[in-house]
Amino acid sequence: MKTKDELLPECPVAATVNLIGSKWKLLIIRDLLDRPRRFGELRRSLSGISQKVLTESLRSMEADGIITRTVYPEVPPRVEYALSELGESLKPILDAMKAWGEKYKQNNEQTGEKR
Repeated sequence: MKTKDELLPECPVAATVNLIGSKWKLLIIRDLLDRPRRFGELRRSLSGISQKVLTESLRSMEADGIITRTVYPEVPPRVEYALSELGESLKPILDAMKAWGEKYKQNNEQTGEKR
């Protein structure tokens, strides 16, 4: 079985895309930049995501060290997801994506194009 390092592409951009490149992972990170959230909160804020895809994405991101999962010893159990230090380091990337998206949308509105 290959280790995680052997599975990651050699190119740093490709490695980043491999880890966070899915639509849902980026939106999960966006939501967690604000504050820790519970599973149900994430599901409600991510319109169109299935429970299965959210679960798989969270597990994958936890395994990659991007998020943390905290289970509180309460009845009923409470579980919160938060960005790890590594996950927090993605903030400049998402900020740049937001700025680019705003400029793109503004340009399309000025030219009358729609996507």
